[in-house]
Amino acid sequence: MTETGGRRPGRAWIARLGPRGAVDLDRAASPRPIVEDAVARVGADPVRWVIELNSVVVRRIVGEVPDLGGSPAAVELLRRGNEATTLRALFTLVDGPAVAPPTDDAILEGIHEFVHRAVPLERVLHGVRIGHAATTEAFLRACAELVDPEAAVDEVTAISRELFSYVDDLSDTMIRAYLVEHEVWSTSAAAARADIVRSLLSDATATATDVGEASRALGYDLRRTHEAVVVWSDVPNGSSTLQAVATEALRARGATTTLVVPVASGRLWAWGTVPSDGTVTSDGTRRTGSWETIAEALARQRTQAAFGTPGGGVEGFRRSHREARRGERVERLRREAGRVPRHATAYADVAAIALLATDLDAAGDFVRRELGGLAARSASMEALRTTLYHYIGAERSLADVARRLHVARGTVTYRVKRAQEVLGHGLDDRRFALHTALALTEELGDAVLLPRDVNER
Repeated sequence: MTETGGRRPGRAWIARLGPRGAVDLDRAASPRPIVEDAVARVGADPVRWVIELNSVVVRRIVGEVPDLGGSPAAVELLRRGNEATTLRALFTLVDGPAVAPPTDDAILEGIHEFVHRAVPLERVLHGVRIGHAATTEAFLRACAELVDPEAAVDEVTAISRELFSYVDDLSDTMIRAYLVEHEVWSTSAAAARADIVRSLLSDATATATDVGEASRALGYDLRRTHEAVVVWSDVPNGSSTLQAVATEALRARGATTTLVVPVASGRLWAWGTVPSDGTVTSDGTRRTGSWETIAEALARQRTQAAFGTPGGGVEGFRRSHREARRGERVERLRREAGRVPRHATAYADVAAIALLATDLDAAGDFVRRELGGLAARSASMEALRTTLYHYIGAERSLADVARRLHVARGTVTYRVKRAQEVLGHGLDDRRFALHTALALTEELGDAVLLPRDVNER
């Protein structure tokens, strides 16, 4: 059988590719013009198939090579690049490599990102191999399902050979792009600053001479008191925008000088020198923003930030940064649980949850053991948990809980009684453990209500 339009014979089955679920073209990671061109080339259903497959493959890549993630924006960049490679693979199978479009900018953009984040080339290539294996598996499975049995063996062999050749060429292109970008980046001032900061964070034996030299190189006095912040955005935001947001937030916290280090697409680390007593700096600068005003400013830029507590010297520089990253982790877990995002997170406000969630498996075991039937994932049990959590926190004030939850006092009374029935014991039995377990469920939801293996399916 020969197809029209100069296409390869025997590839009519590709036009019958389609997603297993409902997939809208708007879910594509690629820009609309690229999606429209792809639809014109192969049809809408095969493109939807690629979009669905890409989500699965990217999850597998990030799961096996976490360095290739790093932030929601970095994952989105990876999603865009992998979708571009999968579409090119599809075009190659349909029209041949000579007709497929050149390497997409999204692929090379991802390479630049990995170089700037100091992701080793071998990790990048490991991710390529994982993606190739998963994508090839999907193509071969579809081929076996859609091609006549008598032709399937030859077609599977041809598909395997062509995809291997395609990925081999793609890997060569990515290696060359990585090495070129690495050579340029390694001689830049930004790379030097990032290397110094990473060294400071990992080396607890830095001498006074080392600290002095690092301070001069960074243009930032490491002997002062520091407040660290991690700033991130899930939407495409230029690095300059995030840097401005971080600087503004730290200035509002009273910082007189700042140090900003981009670490991933849509994510950066920053520090500010702040007064040791938290009030007035040596030059008379005062804190100019409450947490509410800082959160409002972050929300306007569609960004989030997690702040550490101030600390002196290099050790305070490190500790405040560790706290900011723990606060960021709590906020990411809250997001996965469907909680309303907090645009500004102070570590002091989430320290207990951050420490309790250090080992999520153990935290989940603790929650399910303490709550028993109350840990069930249903709307009714969630209402009981929330009410009981606030009831214990409000020292059993029905009026306070009713006002906070916008329900009648009688509703609070009923829920508390029902919760105790489900628990099988009164509130004075293991009160601290009970309230702790409830706090974890309020903040982290399914991350502690479901066993980890179920949560990651």
